[in-house]
Amino acid sequence: METVTGIGGVFFKARDPKALAAWYRDHLGVPVAEDQTYGAFESVGSGEHTVWSTFPQDSEYFGPASASMMVNYRVRDLDAMLAQLRARGAKVDDRVEEYEYGRFGWAVDPEGNRFELWEPPSQLPGS
Repeated sequence: METVTGIGGVFFKARDPKALAAWYRDHLGVPVAEDQTYGAFESVGSGEHTVWSTFPQDSEYFGPASASMMVNYRVRDLDAMLAQLRARGAKVDDRVEEYEYGRFGWAVDPEGNRFELWEPPSQLPGS
């Protein structure tokens, strides 16, 4: 059985993403660079990190629902996890996106919360 290996990120909407990211940087020490809306915490595992990011309030990245947050889960094998979710009747997006920083897929839980699955590049064949 495929399992989640960690939290890859926490994303939420904001009226002013840059200002809110700066507030978290200045008040809580979240590692957000000047003029950015995201940062990354180093994890315990070598080369692992957890992303923290604000998004514009009108972002559709979290799906069509009115959700204001989305959790990104780190997985070992994205294709296997998506297949497992489909086999168990979960609503899974057909789209998979690939970047130099990994592969991404999305699904929805029984209460309509969209979540993101991330296979880091260190997990990809040939890495």
